[in-house]
Amino acid sequence: MNKRTIIGAALLVATMGLHAQKSMTPPAGGKPISDELIGIFFEDISSSADGGLYAELVQNGSFEFNPTERDGWGPGTAWRLVRPGHSLGHMEPLMQAPIHPNNPTYMRLHIERVKEYYDYKGWKGFGLQNDGFDGFSVKAGAQYDFSVFLRNVTAGAKQVRVALVEPQGWGKDPKLLAEASFEADGTAWKKYEAVLTPNADCERAVLQVLVLTTGIIDVDMVSLMPKDTFKGHGLRKDLAQALADLHPKFMRFPGGCVVHGGGDGFWNTYRWKTTVGPKEQRRSLKNTWGYHQSMGLGFFEYFQFCEDLGMEPLPILPCGVSCQGTNGGWGMKDQAQDWVPMDQMDEWVSEALDLIEWANGDATTKWGRVRAEAGHPKPFNLKYLGLGNEERISPEFIERFKYIYERVRAAHPEIVIVGTAGPGSHPGNNDFETGWKLAEEIGLPILDEHYYEPRDYFLTSRQYDNYPRNRKTKVYLGEYAAKDKKLIDALAEGLYLLHVERNGDVVAMTSYAPLFARKNATNWNPDLIYFDNEKPFLTCSYYVQQMFGQSAGNYYYGDCVTIDNATNLQGQSVVLNTKTRQLFVKVCNASADAKQANINLSRFKGLKKMATKTILTGQPNDENNFEQQPIQPRQESIKVKNKMKLDLPPYSMVMLQYSL
Repeated sequence: MNKRTIIGAALLVATMGLHAQKSMTPPAGGKPISDELIGIFFEDISSSADGGLYAELVQNGSFEFNPTERDGWGPGTAWRLVRPGHSLGHMEPLMQAPIHPNNPTYMRLHIERVKEYYDYKGWKGFGLQNDGFDGFSVKAGAQYDFSVFLRNVTAGAKQVRVALVEPQGWGKDPKLLAEASFEADGTAWKKYEAVLTPNADCERAVLQVLVLTTGIIDVDMVSLMPKDTFKGHGLRKDLAQALADLHPKFMRFPGGCVVHGGGDGFWNTYRWKTTVGPKEQRRSLKNTWGYHQSMGLGFFEYFQFCEDLGMEPLPILPCGVSCQGTNGGWGMKDQAQDWVPMDQMDEWVSEALDLIEWANGDATTKWGRVRAEAGHPKPFNLKYLGLGNEERISPEFIERFKYIYERVRAAHPEIVIVGTAGPGSHPGNNDFETGWKLAEEIGLPILDEHYYEPRDYFLTSRQYDNYPRNRKTKVYLGEYAAKDKKLIDALAEGLYLLHVERNGDVVAMTSYAPLFARKNATNWNPDLIYFDNEKPFLTCSYYVQQMFGQSAGNYYYGDCVTIDNATNLQGQSVVLNTKTRQLFVKVCNASADAKQANINLSRFKGLKKMATKTILTGQPNDENNFEQQPIQPRQESIKVKNKMKLDLPPYSMVMLQYSL
């Protein structure tokens, strides 16, 4: 068990023990704030889904890759023809009579000869090899569920051998790690399954599907999944656990620019209805970031993951307006934008209304039945719904947003709608000003702001101190990050989050972005969590986010801590969780000088004499990467008093957790 897991588990156990206690009345001097300030934002960027959080090991298992996604790609991408023992034949991608119209491409194998000499002791067969995502990382004794759809074209059953192997180089038979055999006897599409159990660890295994009988056979939907996934729901355990350890209160998905197809047009818009059925019936899609989305991780899995972590789901739907990056718009002085004709907008309204029915309707409703048939009879109890993502707030956008908003609100006044303030959400920006004007005009509950800035912005800006307190519309800071991943950047973000907590009556939610990035497949920097096939690599910013996730509360006290000789590089907050009867003191020192904080918690009666201290500190340019992880939180139990002094090392963030 690593240090991150120990810290997360210790705090979780402490919290669980306190849940049974009676909620307390907050002492005077505090103000109510949002207890959902820290969430996560998942977008399939930098191979975050396929090859990442989604535990599927086979790449392009449905043969749907194509040149539209990336030059040189096609149905055979990530595959290679194998014919051990000098077997003969060829493969042919086809689209006639597929398993489902949403999954049109499959591979036909023509097997002309399989080596059958009696004295031949080596590998034999004719078929396909999948190299996965930089190979398959498999563990000895672990079980992996294999499945494939096959269809015999020529009469007669065919013997099929499936093998996990470790390649040994040119001219040598691979090392066998696990295998299974079965008879493919169907003349219509039929699913075949087996369990593979490797006999050794291997970081670069490959999967071979070999036919041992001559003839013609069609192959589709090849899959290899670890049996041991997060709560058995198909997500990679270590990456899902890294998210669980953040203690997020909500998850926004599926994007980001992924929502409205980025710069590709409406044909590539993310449509949730094609992501909730059986995997072989889902429609894969070109990813905005230049690769393929299998949709194995779809809306059903997103909602299920939210339920597993106790997060509120925050799905984002398109609202009939494209990303301003369409047709190269990001590089144009006047950014491009396409929009759906108003006489076609009811389709996009239905997209939202049907999602609410799918999430919240009982099994007797049309879409509630679809959810129930997928294995979740109980409603997901959707509370939030986002409409649009970071679009330019043009007159065309306003017209279409209002059209959807009014109809969703009329049908479902209980749903909290989240709108958008466009990119670069700072006062003075045209989209920002227009977005806020629209929000106030229609009474929008929450407005989503986005900005990525150099660390100096987060060290010095206090944007929310100046927001009007009488606005009905709350802020969701849905995408933000300092533009580097050093410790000083993480402390700048921490200092800014202390400012957000102080303004937790205005700001309702925040989520760092992007969340994940795969090694050697990164579209954006920085990211919160990097990973390879073996493990996640947690950044300095991750540990700052974790502190704030662990210290969620519903009352803020701003006058309990003072810092000697404070500058704008120091900050503090005191947050009370009346439900768990926990008090959190957080102090950040982003300067090169040691500081001292004076803590006075006399108003909080019944404070226990021991508290948990967590500290994150190091050199300002320290950075966690694939080679080393110098920045880790340290935790200890300390004796505390109602009035005490706290030393703040240079470049540090300190949290004290008290029980009442």
